[in-house]
Amino acid sequence: MNEQEKMLSGVLYNPLDENLVEQRNKCKILCQQFNSMSYQDNIAKKEILTQILGKSKGEFTIEPYFWCDYGYNIELGENFYSNHNLVILDPGPVVFGDNVFIGPNCSFYTAFHPLDYKTRNKGLETQKPIKIGNNVWFGGNVTVLGGVTIGDNSVIGAGSVVVRDIPENSVAVGNPCSVIRKIEQ
Repeated sequence: MNEQEKMLSGVLYNPLDENLVEQRNKCKILCQQFNSMSYQDNIAKKEILTQILGKSKGEFTIEPYFWCDYGYNIELGENFYSNHNLVILDPGPVVFGDNVFIGPNCSFYTAFHPLDYKTRNKGLETQKPIKIGNNVWFGGNVTVLGGVTIGDNSVIGAGSVVVRDIPENSVAVGNPCSVIRKIEQ
């Protein structure tokens, strides 16, 4: 298995592999181009984002600044909106459902580093996917870590750090983020 195959399968891999470095560099150059474009040039910005993203189901808006590692592991549902300063570290899949709204300064991290310092010092890492359901709203400054699934119709309060799954129809806040109440439809 090469390092990209290891990465995509969720086992330890070397992120300094020449192929992976080249892929990240290509993606970062596209992100840089997107971030430096005229705010009014919506068509060109959308074209660059389409080159970056793995899949987009329909209409979406990502406000600058936006950074990601690979791009091809990111999937957007219909009617996706992210406010300024979105960061997605995507060695693993990050899948957003339909009607997802993300406040400013939010981050989604699938990358994980080993707890064992000897393995970590070798520069190895792994990834755990993130899955976001439909109709989910994130307040500003939210961080979602890998391995997390957030259920449909949920709201994640500003400043939260999501380290475990959040069930559907929930309002969740805090660090670590936890459910404070259910949403009655």
